[in-house]
Amino acid sequence: MSGKNWTPGDIFKLFSSTWAGCALQAAVRLDFFTALDEAGAVDEALLIADLAGRLECDERALDMLVTALAALEFVERDGRAVRLTGAAQKYLSAKSDDYYGYIIKHTADILPAWTRLDQALKSGRRVAGESAADSRNEVEREAFLMGMFNVARQQADQTAAALELGGRKKLLDLGGGPGTYAVFFCRRYPELTATVFDQPETEKFAAKIFARYELAHRLNFVGGDFHSDELPKNYDVVWISQVLHGESPGEAAELIKKAAQSLNEGGLLCIQEFILDDDRRGPAHAALFSLNMLLQTPGGQAYAQAELMEMMTRGGLKNPRRLPPVPLAPDCGVIIGDKL
Repeated sequence: MSGKNWTPGDIFKLFSSTWAGCALQAAVRLDFFTALDEAGAVDEALLIADLAGRLECDERALDMLVTALAALEFVERDGRAVRLTGAAQKYLSAKSDDYYGYIIKHTADILPAWTRLDQALKSGRRVAGESAADSRNEVEREAFLMGMFNVARQQADQTAAALELGGRKKLLDLGGGPGTYAVFFCRRYPELTATVFDQPETEKFAAKIFARYELAHRLNFVGGDFHSDELPKNYDVVWISQVLHGESPGEAAELIKKAAQSLNEGGLLCIQEFILDDDRRGPAHAALFSLNMLLQTPGGQAYAQAELMEMMTRGGLKNPRRLPPVPLAPDCGVIIGDKL
């Protein structure tokens, strides 16, 4: 018999690790780190009582959170006072250009569905309400879309380099959300222009990212529904990142076929996903993410490499192949195919 030699201690550590995540999610939702930053509690500690007043929290309860965050090394505690660590100020204060809090807020938004995973496994249907991508709650929608920016920003430049898009002129970022990859592709390849195609409500978030990187002159946004609307045509590259996992197998195959029709002859279709091994024994993140899609979507799931390559072939693409993973995104895989 193979597999990890689990002990009760290992199992306890695994299931109780969710508590640490929940503590961090609560702190970010409360703007705990931002409040400390605004109070100057980096060089000089702030009294927990004063922080409780700023956050309108119960002092005793907040004291418990401070202890937990100190144990996790996000803050430093000095008796009845607390100060930020440098890393927390950089990534968890909304004042920072490197703020990573949106993806943390998004994971907090979807957490309730995970507590009902057993129900989803019995019914085979999602237990969440509307998906974050379609949410009419502006705060949740912002957390989702800017959370995608948080994640993509960490790896987009290395991914752009790995794709080797030199000589390509036009790129379509299909379901591109705020357009993070389109921005980083254009930054690396000066001759490239890009179109982001996503729901119309997403445009204002994309416009902020375009302006932030001063690339609005080389990027544009087209609003629509990629299921029902015609896609723009005549592109040298179509990029589909973390979209197919939200679709059923039939919908994913149809979208790949439709995307291929947007390519010029000699064009390149690129799919980035959390890809399962063909033997379906892992990797762990892709397998767990597939369960997240069970909870959040009508028919979404993670796909194996062979499944995605077969969809590309049936969609009219040739020579499907997988790129080596980039160092910052070992859980992601990129598969490319040619339109010949």
